[in-house]
Amino acid sequence: MLSVSNLSVQFGKRVLFDEVNTKFTQGNCYGIIGANGSGKSTFLKIISGQMEPTSGHVHLDKGKRMSVLSQDHFAFDAYPVLETVMIGNKPLFDLKKEMDAIYAKPDFSDEDGVRVGDLGVLFEEMGGWNAESDAANLLSSLGIKEELHYTLMGDLDNKAKVRVLLAQAIFGNPDVLIMDEPTNDLDFETIAWLEHFLANYDNTVIVVSHDRHFLDAVCTHISDIDFGKITHYSGNYTFWYESSQLAARQRAQQNKKAEDKKKELEEFIRRFSANVAKSKQATSRKKMIEKLNVSDIKPSSRRYPGIFFEQEREAGDQILNVEHLSKVVDGEVLFKDVHFNLNRGDKVLVISKNSRALTAFYEIVMGNMEPDSGKFQWGVTTSQSYLPVDNTTFFNSDTNLVEWLREWAKTEEEREEVHLRGFLGRMLFSGDEALKKCSVLSGGEKVRCMLSRMMMIRANVLLIDEPTNHLDLESIQAFNNGLIKFKGTVLFSTHDHEFAQTVANRIIELTPNGVINRFSTFDEYLEDPKIKELRQKMYS
Repeated sequence: MLSVSNLSVQFGKRVLFDEVNTKFTQGNCYGIIGANGSGKSTFLKIISGQMEPTSGHVHLDKGKRMSVLSQDHFAFDAYPVLETVMIGNKPLFDLKKEMDAIYAKPDFSDEDGVRVGDLGVLFEEMGGWNAESDAANLLSSLGIKEELHYTLMGDLDNKAKVRVLLAQAIFGNPDVLIMDEPTNDLDFETIAWLEHFLANYDNTVIVVSHDRHFLDAVCTHISDIDFGKITHYSGNYTFWYESSQLAARQRAQQNKKAEDKKKELEEFIRRFSANVAKSKQATSRKKMIEKLNVSDIKPSSRRYPGIFFEQEREAGDQILNVEHLSKVVDGEVLFKDVHFNLNRGDKVLVISKNSRALTAFYEIVMGNMEPDSGKFQWGVTTSQSYLPVDNTTFFNSDTNLVEWLREWAKTEEEREEVHLRGFLGRMLFSGDEALKKCSVLSGGEKVRCMLSRMMMIRANVLLIDEPTNHLDLESIQAFNNGLIKFKGTVLFSTHDHEFAQTVANRIIELTPNGVINRFSTFDEYLEDPKIKELRQKMYS
């Protein structure tokens, strides 16, 4: 279907890809993974023709159509929503434009009649007469109401635009579908719809995503970018991660017999395959599990940061009491009458359909913003550490990372450079990286610094607003594992489904008409019919 031959990409002295040869075949979904800066987005741009490689070439089988999820949210601002979707099938859209231009001619000739007749045959063969209704149905499935279908794209908010561009990418059943971070700015319900759509999609999908749940739901292969090469592994992300960790442990067990290692790997595959077969998300794509074999299992060279949260002291029974909190901003009710009492050890996922409501809630309980009504009180034995969604105020200096982290040290030993460097090294700032200036850090580096700060503070209550923003898969996985093992109390918000499902034992939803408070896992919360009905009322 799509092949890459002798592909090399070099920027100055830096070699990003070196003689890559690989194929993407029909019916499979490939999740492209790799450390930050490994070239994931660059690779997608090259195979989609948006960027030229240094050498080598990309070949798409004749007659096949490729579609790419647009990253430019302003490119179609002058077009109506429905037309924007139809532009996704360019051959069909161009055909329609030519037909419309001929019909609009004031001096319509016999030759025009013949031409438009020929075009009409092609248009019918391509499903053109159903195109508008197909596009409308697709938009409705993605939550874009019918009254918006003829609105200009420029008049939509960013979240609605993202959904329209997603509809554009998948419109007309492209043979190869390429998507870079398709779940960004989508809510959980829309992501679930997309997961179901792609898991049952018959053509080729190539996707970059930091959402592990999404990769697990749709991928038949994980395509790992490492050392300038791309290697395909059968299975989804969880299989790749767990098998690579197992292989790494086995490599360290030098005295273990080869036959015992093989049996352990085979048992791992058997258990994994059985779990997938029982999964509620099992789809036609999951038939790929039958093809898993021991030779697919190799240790990864990935580096994972060491994220371990400890408490300086354990909190008492009184953690946080919230009474009837309300907040209105610019005339919009973010939340109203929020009341709950936190228990020690609760790990609470705080959700809302309005991200501004979540940030306002955290800012209020951290004392950085006043509520319009209500009050809250922290237990006297609690200590809080907060990871805000916007951390820019923490990095407005030219201080190096060693000095930056020293500010949060509590003892003389912790203030010593050797200790601080060791701490930063565990967070992947080794050697000269530890002397970087705060002002030049990337988004992911800033979040890793903020996590270092949180670990240094050793609070017994963690408050975390969108923790996975800017992080690569390795950091997300390590952060996720660190919160699971943490013995204290956590309040967090995230768009990462796996994070939500594996950490939370309680869900608190903030709405304009009150609060929903349930002890459950995230999946149980989403699937409960009574909660679905209650949520609909709360947002109406």
